[in-house]
Amino acid sequence: MKINGKDWKTIWITDDLEIKVIDQTVLPHEFKIKTMRNIKDVYFGIKNMIVRGAPLIGVTGGYGFALGIKEDSSDKNLIKCSNYLKSARPTAVNLSWAIDRIYNKVARIEKSERFSFAIKEAKAIELEDIEMCSKIGDNGLKVIKDIFKKKYFEKKNKIKNINILTHCNAGWLATVDWGTALAPIYKAHRENLNIHVWVDETRPRNQGASLTAYELQSEGIPYSVIVDNAGGYLMQNNLVDMVIVGSDRTTSNGDVCNKIGTYLKALAAYENNIPFFAALPVSTIDWSLENGVNTIPIEERSEEEIDFLRGLNNKGKMETIRITPIGSKSYNPAFDVTPSKFITGLITEKGICKANKESLKSLYG
Repeated sequence: MKINGKDWKTIWITDDLEIKVIDQTVLPHEFKIKTMRNIKDVYFGIKNMIVRGAPLIGVTGGYGFALGIKEDSSDKNLIKCSNYLKSARPTAVNLSWAIDRIYNKVARIEKSERFSFAIKEAKAIELEDIEMCSKIGDNGLKVIKDIFKKKYFEKKNKIKNINILTHCNAGWLATVDWGTALAPIYKAHRENLNIHVWVDETRPRNQGASLTAYELQSEGIPYSVIVDNAGGYLMQNNLVDMVIVGSDRTTSNGDVCNKIGTYLKALAAYENNIPFFAALPVSTIDWSLENGVNTIPIEERSEEEIDFLRGLNNKGKMETIRITPIGSKSYNPAFDVTPSKFITGLITEKGICKANKESLKSLYG
């Protein structure tokens, strides 16, 4: 995707085996490249959201695991590095998926060959992620076109655009390229469909206001940032035609775990008969779980994310301010689970299916 007219990916590895990533903690006001040289750098980058988004976390973790093997390729260290990296962000299943994929292959080969194989496998995961996200975009584009046609005929040709609401950031910054929930929007924009995106700010880290808005602006796609609680109002007043979100973990029966606040958007969409879709690759599906509520580990993050805001002051300088009373307690669960009954469909690289076990198995069986 493009930033200031130049093509970028979120992550790449150099000939010197340094991992380069776009530092998402300083966007949208600064653009910086962060270098990760060892497994500790990777753990810090994932834990502190320098990289974020389930697919990108998985790719980054894969490269970090390879760097850990480079330091020590013993069986004992494989287990140690695997557990260490998985603990950085426990909710996003892509992280454990990528590490387990590499671990299960390198554990069977000679120690001297493990590092080079791990790097190749991590690179394969990176390239697969780009291809999967592009296909998610193609499949989601069909959904947008169908909704556009329906609205076109219902309004007797008097429509200006399709209004899509999204929550958090599931664009290319959350993957290697294209994104999940935003990939269909990018594909629609390239086909000159009139798209307008309602962008939830996504408190407390404001990934929508900071990252999704940054992406859409860079691509020239019309958007409006809204407070998280405005979605229901917009849906009641027929200002939303569909909702597309990403997923950090999807259970085998179609429950979707995503950024906190997603569940409330799904309820509002359900009440107002608005299509609600989750877009995700196979790496996000946790086949070992059926019911996501109370079984998916929900990451609880620091109170400081709620208590403090960081942004540009009126002098153009970055500043951190406190918005809660000193001494107050805050509770900061990072994700919630949307039960499958509230989800219209799942948009995957294999196609579109209902949010249930039978439909998922029909794609991946």
